Amino acid sequence: MVEPALFGPVDVLGTELVGDVVLIEVILLVLVVANLLVRAVAYRGYVATAREEGADAVSRSLPLEATTFLIVLGGFYYITVHLHGGVVFTTLALGVFVADFFEFEARLVEARTDKPFERPKGAITLSMLAFLYIAYQSLFFLVRPLWETVV
Repeated sequence: MVEPALFGPVDVLGTELVGDVVLIEVILLVLVVANLLVRAVAYRGYVATAREEGADAVSRSLPLEATTFLIVLGGFYYITVHLHGGVVFTTLALGVFVADFFEFEARLVEARTDKPFERPKGAITLSMLAFLYIAYQSLFFLVRPLWETVV
């Protein structure tokens, strides 16, 4: 683990909670879960807006954009705490960010051409991978005793 001492008061996020779990891991886990929930609400909002008000009324979801931005920002900070885990998570988070951008544009094209809206499969898949990875990183202490008896 890299000792965090780069950002002054923000470095409290690098403190250990239980076992090897760092506070930023728990925060990222909560943000990823919130992002998945907000993604579902945003998708329903896109569909309802396109149906009721037309394609020109469809706009980006601010909560979705905010949670995605915070996940990316948290991922960059996580690199300063755990180099390997941070790089892997940040790569996934950047993938979610890029996928969100293109998935929204795809929803706009679907709305303009009156095609049925598809679910944002790429962004959902990357979000689930990010969730699985950060859950593994932050909740591994729960299965560590069992893991150590097997491995």
